[in-house]
Amino acid sequence: MAFEALNHAGALHTDMLVILNDNEMSISENVGALNNHLARIFSGSLYSTLRDGSKKILDKVPPIKNFMKKTEEHMKGVMFSPESTLFEELGFNYIGPVDGHNIDELVATLTNMRNLKGPQFLHIKTKKGKGYAPAEKDPIGFHGVPKFDPISGELPKNNSKPTYSKIFGDWLCEMAEKDAKIIGITPAMREGSGMVEFSQRFPKQYFDVAIAEQHAVTFATGLAIGGYKPVVAIYSTFLQRAYDQLIHDVAIQNLPVLFAIDRAGIVGADGATHQGAFDISFMRCIPNYDHYDAE
Repeated sequence: MAFEALNHAGALHTDMLVILNDNEMSISENVGALNNHLARIFSGSLYSTLRDGSKKILDKVPPIKNFMKKTEEHMKGVMFSPESTLFEELGFNYIGPVDGHNIDELVATLTNMRNLKGPQFLHIKTKKGKGYAPAEKDPIGFHGVPKFDPISGELPKNNSKPTYSKIFGDWLCEMAEKDAKIIGITPAMREGSGMVEFSQRFPKQYFDVAIAEQHAVTFATGLAIGGYKPVVAIYSTFLQRAYDQLIHDVAIQNLPVLFAIDRAGIVGADGATHQGAFDISFMRCIPNYDHYDAE
């Protein structure tokens, strides 16, 4: 959907600003070709050489430095266009990367960009958990936390019974030990769906397709057609995004795809966006599915 919006916006040629907060993380580390593309922009030798070289030269020439400071954002878009081809080809003027934690630079960049015409794309580089040492050290663990002591940074220990996610993860590992055709698929929810151990023990049978629920389901159908046994671990609320694929790609073809639907029903701590209140209703009306509820 985000790509569709960029494609549409670039074609409108109206004045607008898209800001990409690039911290290389979702809940877990980002994956996929787009993430690799963004990493190349920031780490590319051209960017590093020009940035470091210009600082050494311009520091010695204050008038030029001040002038270049005002036009730095536009120059970045020009100088690094070979690396930013994706966004330029979508019709955007690419500017960045800019240090998202340097407030003065960020404000100056945004101020200068107010006068630019047409679709603008500002690439901001940040670090997840920046400024709080425990979160910087463990950005995954601190993505969603209960009440804790911010001074010590220690999270409360969970003494509850094994969760559905833990039981599912153990079961998936057990099945994979017996059958190499078992394939685990997650749309960027490895930790939440209990697939950490599986991803480590069976890396060739594990696929994180990023936040792409529709693709996760259709990818599973392709594997099923090829004789594999795909297991899609997905939150109930996120499965709603792939409803068309559930019907068209899985049910109509009557393919053997197993969906391990997590966070079904009222989930409490994860909040309103994660309530799985509709899964039974929207799944029961689709033919060729067998439904099993955990107790």
